[in-house]
Amino acid sequence: MALGIGSLILAAIEAAAVAANFSYVLGFAAFAINNFFAYFTIQSALAAIVMFVTSAVIDFHRDRDPAWLDVLRTLVTTYIVVSGIVFALIVIQSQSQNYHIEVPVSDQVLHFWIPALALVDWLIDPRKARLSFRLVGWVVVYPIVWGVFTLIRGPLVGWYPYFFLDARQVTIGEMVLYCGICIAFIAGIGALLIWATHLRLGLPWRDDGLAEVRERLEA
Repeated sequence: MALGIGSLILAAIEAAAVAANFSYVLGFAAFAINNFFAYFTIQSALAAIVMFVTSAVIDFHRDRDPAWLDVLRTLVTTYIVVSGIVFALIVIQSQSQNYHIEVPVSDQVLHFWIPALALVDWLIDPRKARLSFRLVGWVVVYPIVWGVFTLIRGPLVGWYPYFFLDARQVTIGEMVLYCGICIAFIAGIGALLIWATHLRLGLPWRDDGLAEVRERLEA
């Protein structure tokens, strides 16, 4: 029950942050509503809201999470953590280039606080199953599909969410290099989250932990 309530709170905070960020960017003259939802970060945030609500509903009705929910949490947690790390790197790089990027509270919540809390939740959750590293292949599917869609959409609307996807700003070789680095980075974060499911971290695994606790109680 406590985990479910916590998930609902995170969902509410994430939804409020998305709404606040949308309101914030409305103040920019070049802002286009359709482009807002084309960002990987925003799509990941919306997926996180669905993930948190789904986790809460299941927690209220079941003692164990179904396997598909562990898979969903792996994917979404990977995406929001990657979004946070990349955004942090962009902010840091902008400072070294004497270019200021504003980071309002909504961006702080979307890129830093929620990813950090979701990561902690993933690491300490005693009910998650040990996942196969074959799941890494599925982790990169959505980013690849998103990238292809963005490259097709970009010339049609004259806008790209990130500079390295814009052929007007980088060469084809640089674009391929940046995209390769991004996919490898996403795969790496996903692999780390999967690896964490093979560690106890002071808590029992979902599949054999209950039996171990029961044996200790009966001893």
